[in-house]
Amino acid sequence: MVEFGFADLLSIVQTSAIVVTLGLTFYFSKRQIQSLSIDVETRVLNDLDEKLHRMGEVLIERPQMLKVIYNIPANWNEDVVFSYYILFMCAHAFHMRERKVLSDNEWAGWLQWIKNTFRHGTITQDWKDREIGSWFDPSFRNFIDNEIIPSVRGK
Repeated sequence: MVEFGFADLLSIVQTSAIVVTLGLTFYFSKRQIQSLSIDVETRVLNDLDEKLHRMGEVLIERPQMLKVIYNIPANWNEDVVFSYYILFMCAHAFHMRERKVLSDNEWAGWLQWIKNTFRHGTITQDWKDREIGSWFDPSFRNFIDNEIIPSVRGK
């Protein structure tokens, strides 16, 4: 039988501690990199949203510029541009919730704001009759069509 002396036992403990330390370092490094990746993606989305925000401001100031991106039907007016701008803001909040950037409390406030907008404003008509939803991505359209509009139908 092999006998271990104090020096051998100490060497095994030191080696084990180094292996555990390396394991923990790799684990937390991986989490840090994932977090950094989400931060970078969120920053990119916010940058794009800022550009759309500025475009929305231009369109509100000069609604005739809408013709550059959409041949305006006769039944459209400045209100539709503002409706799009409001929906764009709602879509941004929705996507930040999907990315887990908004807390539950923040999302609850946004969700109530979105429901009130659809319940009391003209956005529901713009969404349905003028098909303004076609300018938004499928996940946001599904959210509005399947969660928001059914929840405000009773007014």
